[in-house]
This record gives sequence, structure tokens and C-alpha cells, in this order.
Amino acid sequence: MNWVAPIKDEATLHRFEDALRSIDFKYYLLFEIGIGTGMQLQDILQLKVGDVRGAKEYHALIGIQQTELVYHIPEALQAEIAAFTEGKSDDQYLITGYAGTGRPLSREQSYRIFKQAGLMIGLKSIGTQTMRKTFAWRYYHETGDIEYIRKLLNHASANITYRYIGEKPNIQSIYDQLSIDNNRQARQYLLTDKKGLQDIDEIIASLRRVRRQLAKNQPDAFYGRTDSLLTQIKELLQDYDQG
Repeated sequence: MNWVAPIKDEATLHRFEDALRSIDFKYYLLFEIGIGTGMQLQDILQLKVGDVRGAKEYHALIGIQQTELVYHIPEALQAEIAAFTEGKSDDQYLITGYAGTGRPLSREQSYRIFKQAGLMIGLKSIGTQTMRKTFAWRYYHETGDIEYIRKLLNHASANITYRYIGEKPNIQSIYDQLSIDNNRQARQYLLTDKKGLQDIDEIIASLRRVRRQLAKNQPDAFYGRTDSLLTQIKELLQDYDQG
């Protein structure tokens, strides 16, 4: 399975949007809602016309605890939704599947169309997660606010969010976002049953394994990965020491 990455290049993004438009405008609108709001595919597919027509934001309940998330709808996207929904009733699904069924578009068909549009422009690392990843990557680069994205994507930690968008963690940013409760939870975790010591020992054991492998003849790719790993570890430790 190919790794699905955010689309970081504006020219490539526009080409992908044009490819979706050439297949059907509804697929383009689906994608625009995803990269404009950060909503999950399954939530977009369940939208009714009345949920978003004339709306500046959309409220959704997610997870077992029914946590409320607020997705903001950009003005340009509001205009496109208004044009697309003109003459349609509020109880219709916004993005429908086969003509005449009135049913919402399926996740499988969404994936197939996205892959098709990607192949049309020579882009292989495309999937339905491309929408959220592109939204998150763009928002982070525009604002630097990883915590907003973490909450919107319902991630347990900022590190997960950084990995999700393919970015190296900004340790100082994470420190700045830590609350008193976060620090207490970290203290409890690290000291309970010596979890912190166990984690450190596991990291040391992994580095020792890499050290042993380094002494043997390995493929060139191994040395590239190892150099990248060690560089990141040194940078993380420097940030940690300065914190």
C-alpha cells in the first residue's frame, strides 16, 4: 500500500483539483470540503444539503464520548457550496452516488476516483486521507498551531499529529502547549511502575542494536536511514536541553 501524503505543492494541488473537476464537479467539491475544513471522509459523505448551505461552520460529534468538533467553512468554499446546492432540497445528501439513487457517495468510489485523478497527473501517493493531511499540513504552515490541528483531528498527542502530516516535531511548540494537567499526567505515567525508566531502556536497547548493525556491511539505504535517525535524535536532545 502506498503511503498517503499531503499535497504540499500548490501547482500539483491545482492540477489534482482540475483532474477531479474533469471527472465530475461533485468529486472536486468533496475534495475542497476536505482540504478546506479538515473533516473526515465519512462525515462529509453523510452531509445533507441543509447541513452546510449558508453555513459558516459545521458541528460534529465524534467518538464514544461524543466530543463536539467545530469545522470552519472558508468563504470561498461557502460560495461553491451555495452554487452546487442551488435548487436542491435541504434533506438531500450533498455528495450523491449513482444518479437516481439519492444515496450518498460510497467511500470505495471516493477512493477510486481520487486514485484515478492522481494517476491522470502522475501522482501515486493519493488516497482519501490526502484531504485531511493536506488541510492539516497547510494550516500548520500558515499558523504554526499544531495544538489546534491535534484537537481537530482528535489525536492523543502532538507527536502523532506531526507524524500524520509528515513534519518533524517542534519540541518547543509542544512544550509551550503543555498544561499543568498534561505535566501531571506525564509525571504519573513516567513514575508509575517505572514506566519512564522502561521507555529509556527500550530506546537505549534499540540504539545499541543500530550500533551493532552499523559495524556490519549494510545496504546504502540503511546508512541513509541511520544518518537521518541520529540527526533527529541529536536535534531533539538539543531542544530538550534548552527547554
